[in-house]
Amino acid sequence: MCGATKGGLSLDGIDVAKESVIQGQVLRGDEPVGNAYVRLLDRTGEFTAEVPTSATGHFRFFAAPGEWTLRTLAPQAETVDKQVVAQKGVVAEVAIPI
Repeated sequence: MCGATKGGLSLDGIDVAKESVIQGQVLRGDEPVGNAYVRLLDRTGEFTAEVPTSATGHFRFFAAPGEWTLRTLAPQAETVDKQVVAQKGVVAEVAIPI
């Protein structure tokens, strides 16, 4: 099993068994949103990391196991918070509609 999602980010070269991966795509309707930012906040709301989305709206974090909030900031859109749980050996796939 390669672990890659259809049209998603490749997991080639990543030892998923040793990582807690949170990844996904930011969408407006059916269209990907590039140049948005996704922030990773810990369970207390503290900022941990931020990444820009790719041209296809994709993002990825390597996070410690536990509960996280993804905060999405995109032009001409309200801020969107989405809860996610990271688990070692599991890829948490998240679609974020804005």
